[in-house]
Amino acid sequence: MPYLPYRDDIETPEAGEQESIDGIIKGMTQESQTVEKRDGHAVRASHAKSTACVIGTMVVADDLPPELAQGLFANPGTFDVAVRFAQGPGEKLGDRVSTHRGMAIKVFGVEGAKLPGHDAPTQDFVLASGTTFPAGTAAGFLAQAKKIGMTVPMPEGVKSAAASIARNINTVLNAVGAEPSPTLDFYGHPFSHPLVETYFSQCPIRYGDHVAKLGVFPVSPEQRALDDWRLDPHQDEDGFRHAAIAYFDGNDAVFELRAQLWADAETQPIEDTSVDWPTRVSEYRTIATIRLPRQAAYGPDRVRYFDEVMTFRPAHALEAHRPLGGVMRARMQVYRALSDFRHRETGITAANTAAITDIPA
Repeated sequence: MPYLPYRDDIETPEAGEQESIDGIIKGMTQESQTVEKRDGHAVRASHAKSTACVIGTMVVADDLPPELAQGLFANPGTFDVAVRFAQGPGEKLGDRVSTHRGMAIKVFGVEGAKLPGHDAPTQDFVLASGTTFPAGTAAGFLAQAKKIGMTVPMPEGVKSAAASIARNINTVLNAVGAEPSPTLDFYGHPFSHPLVETYFSQCPIRYGDHVAKLGVFPVSPEQRALDDWRLDPHQDEDGFRHAAIAYFDGNDAVFELRAQLWADAETQPIEDTSVDWPTRVSEYRTIATIRLPRQAAYGPDRVRYFDEVMTFRPAHALEAHRPLGGVMRARMQVYRALSDFRHRETGITAANTAAITDIPA
């Protein structure tokens, strides 16, 4: 298949994009202030409630074809990784408010030219459940942020009811053979086990000489055995966390990291991340294996470090894996601004963690 090459001119910023980004930062900062005032502590503006904080390794596959042997994946090798699983909202809600999930990966020992402002030997991949981001552009991101901002002061029961409605509509769509809505899934995700989820970059990144979206797919038999697992949130409001802890107490988790290369500019747009890149045009192909061995997945010292100190950002990247598109251009500024706000409020110094040994056991 003839994959399209990366070019410096493939991005097309929309008019007024910086104003949209400024609006996102302002609105999400106000949301964080509302949560801090209510709960007495500033938390991450997205994915505030962690589910598991673990370490492991990433092994780049041998004998990748030239189009996949790019950037970090140019040569076979083994890298240490830190992985944070989390719920979607920028507030710590009970698990009956089951929305989209997050999986943030920090790869250590990464050499090569980095993006400006990133001086650690690391590469971050910030992933979420769902192949697309509901807002396709920075302007859409701003509109979505405004809607979420309106819900933050609402009682948790209202948020639970809204998530339930979204989840139930998608269940009906699935039952009648229609495609479930990614937007509804963002707000109302099934009560599935966090370690059987598939996580995606949703937005494109440079992939050396090419462009790609990334996906992380669970592959161990122990994980696949959890396909039918469902949380009863009435029994345990922190059930996703407890399920992840119990899993890692006795099992390794294994994921395949796969790349979907850019092959058709019409059906695989760079600037609209609400469009799912069709796999009939370009499938997800394995580039590495992530192994997270059995471990204490929620020790207090490590959780404090992951939740309060460590930063995961799309901007922590090699030049060869530069984030692309309007939503990613927004994220590069938004993540930094909101992290700076949170750490000012907590008085905890942020760390662009440079080595796996910096992480508490």
